[in-house]
Amino acid sequence: MADIVDTETRSRMMSGIRGKNTKPEMTVRRALHAMGYRYRLHARELPGKPDIVFRRRRLAIFVHGCFWHRHPDPSCKLARMPKSRVEFWEPKLEGNRARDGANVAALEAMGWKVLLVWECQLGNMESLRKALLRFLEGRG
Repeated sequence: MADIVDTETRSRMMSGIRGKNTKPEMTVRRALHAMGYRYRLHARELPGKPDIVFRRRRLAIFVHGCFWHRHPDPSCKLARMPKSRVEFWEPKLEGNRARDGANVAALEAMGWKVLLVWECQLGNMESLRKALLRFLEGRG
């Protein structure tokens, strides 16, 4: 299947995708703030630069886009593989997934606990709040 836009337009569209302060990340940050938690952002000294960090508690949260980080849940509709240029996308997205796994393993080896929040989980805010609370209270 051919792309519906030309290469230049697609390149411009893809370059506009941010890595920090994304809508999913901002949603999680707002939820944490409303729950009374204060945190640090994008800790450069930690593997993978976690999106949200609670230093004293040694807790890190990554907010992953289902497409870019290859959400492994088969029911996730956002994690589909593109139909065009599969030879480009497959190694790129699998590389992202491998890097994510290495970053989580490195953080855990340093004594940190890590929570992955997937973009598709943001549709149910009550469930998200409960998951965040369990993680922050050490129950999950």
